[in-house]
Amino acid sequence: METGKNADILKETYDVLRNGGTILYPTDTVWGLGCDATNPAAVAKIYSIKHRSDSKSLVLLASDMDMVARYIKKIPDMAIDLVEVNDRPMTIIYPGAVCSKAPLDGKAPVVDKHFLAYNTVAEDGSVGIRVPDMDFCKKLISKLGRPIVSTSANISGEPTPKTFNDISDDIKNGVDYIVDPSLEDGSTGLASQIIKVELDGEVKVIRP
Repeated sequence: METGKNADILKETYDVLRNGGTILYPTDTVWGLGCDATNPAAVAKIYSIKHRSDSKSLVLLASDMDMVARYIKKIPDMAIDLVEVNDRPMTIIYPGAVCSKAPLDGKAPVVDKHFLAYNTVAEDGSVGIRVPDMDFCKKLISKLGRPIVSTSANISGEPTPKTFNDISDDIKNGVDYIVDPSLEDGSTGLASQIIKVELDGEVKVIRP
C-alpha cells in the first residue's frame, strides 16, 4: 500500500473523480483535463472548460487491456498486436464503444459505471483509449475502477502545453482539483500516437 505524500494526492484526486469533479493532472504524455469517463455531466464540464464542441470525442485512459475490454464490444485482433509491440505512448481508436444513451430533452443524464458516457464517444460509435505507462495514472484509474477522460489541458484551438507552467490560468481556474505538479516528472511532454483500428484489421494512422 502506498503511503506518504503520493498516497494523499492519490486519495484526494480519487475523491474528486468519484464525486463527479474535474481534475488537471499529469499523464505519461502531456498534462490532461480529466473526469470519470462514465459520468456525462462531468464530461460536459470538460468540454465547457476547453470551450470545445461536445460533438467531438475525447481520449480516455484505462488501467489495462482488461478494463478496455469492458467498454468495447469486440477488440480487434490487430489492436491487441499493436499494444503488444508498442514502445511509445499510443492511443487506439476502437470501434463499438459500450456507452450510455444521450438523455431525452429535460432528462438528467444517467451515470452507470458499466457504460462510457455518451459524450465521450464519436458519432461513428468509436472511442480512443490509451493504457498509460505512468504509475500515478494507473493507480488512480484502478482505484476508481473505470476509465478517466484525458484531453489536453488547453482551450480548444490553442497550443498543447508541454509542462504545468505552460498551462493557462483559465484552465487551472476551471477545474475542481489540480494534481501536485511534482508528479509531472513521469510525463514525456509529447502527445501520443493515435491509431484507428477497425474490426476487419484495417489500420489508419491519425497522428504518427
